[in-house]
Amino acid sequence: MTHTRIDTAGHWKLEGETRIARIGFGAMRLPARGWDGPAGERDSALAVLRRAVELGVDHIDTAAFYFYEDLAANELIRAALRPYPEHLVIATKVGPRRGPEGWLPTAGPKELRADVEQNLRELGRDSLDLVYLRVGHIGPSTESIAERFAVLAAMREEGLIRHLGLSNVSKAQLAEARALAPVAAVQNHFHLLRQREDADMLAECEREGIAYAPFFPLGGFGLPDDGRIRRVADRHGVTVAKVMLAWLLARSPVTLAIPGTSSPAHLAENVAAAELRLTPEDMDELAVVRAPEEEN
Repeated sequence: MTHTRIDTAGHWKLEGETRIARIGFGAMRLPARGWDGPAGERDSALAVLRRAVELGVDHIDTAAFYFYEDLAANELIRAALRPYPEHLVIATKVGPRRGPEGWLPTAGPKELRADVEQNLRELGRDSLDLVYLRVGHIGPSTESIAERFAVLAAMREEGLIRHLGLSNVSKAQLAEARALAPVAAVQNHFHLLRQREDADMLAECEREGIAYAPFFPLGGFGLPDDGRIRRVADRHGVTVAKVMLAWLLARSPVTLAIPGTSSPAHLAENVAAAELRLTPEDMDELAVVRAPEEEN
C-alpha cells in the first residue's frame, strides 16, 4: 500500500481527546458534482472512499442532505467502509433539510433529534463522532441558536453524540453555544481567497483550542484563477489546489482541511498537500490574495 504520509501535516485532538489527521475528506461531491447534478458514479464513489482511508484519512465530513437522486453520501460511506476502522471520525451536519423537490425549511428544535437519528440509521452507527449545527446555508445570520444547540447538547449527554460543532456561525453564536456545552469544531466559509472574512473567528478558535474546518477549502465549485497562487504553485512544481490546502494548514495550527472529490487522482493530490511546506516568502505573497470582486 502506497502512502503519501498524511501524518506529515500533523494532527488535532477534538476537545483534547479525539485524534485526527489535519487533512480529512468532504463527502459532498460523491453523489453529484453540484446540488443539481450531474450525478456521480456509485462504484467510483465507493473506490474513492476506500482509497481515502488507505491513504490515512481518518476524518470524513458528511450530511444527510448530501444526496442526488438515488445516491446519498451517508449510504455510500456505510457501503464502502462499514465495519468502520476503529479510529475513523465521521462528522455530520444537521439543520438544513432537503427533499426530492429541493430545500425544505430549516429544522427547528423539534426536528433536530429526528435529523440526528436519520444520520445514525443511514451511517449504521450507535453514536455520532461529531455533529455540527449548521445555521442556514451560506451567509451570516444573527439569530439565536441556543434552543437548537440545547437539543444537541442533550443528545450528547445521552451518549448519542461524542463532540458538538457549529457551522456558518458568528462569534456571538459560538459564545451562546459554549455557554451550554463544549464546542469541538467550527466550520465556516474560509479559504485563500476569503482570508479576511472569518479571520476573527479563526483567532477565537485558536485562543479557545477549537478546531476550525472550513467548508469550500478550495474555493467552491471550481478552482480559482489567480496569478499569485499560480506563481507559488509553479515555484514548487505543484497544483493550485495543493497550494490552497497547504496554505490553509499553514495559516493556523487549529485548521483542518476537508477537501472533497469523486476523482481518485484529485484525492491523491489533495492528500499530498500534507507534504508541501510553503516558505515565509510564499505566505507573504499569498497574504495579499483577494477575491476577484475585491480587485475591481
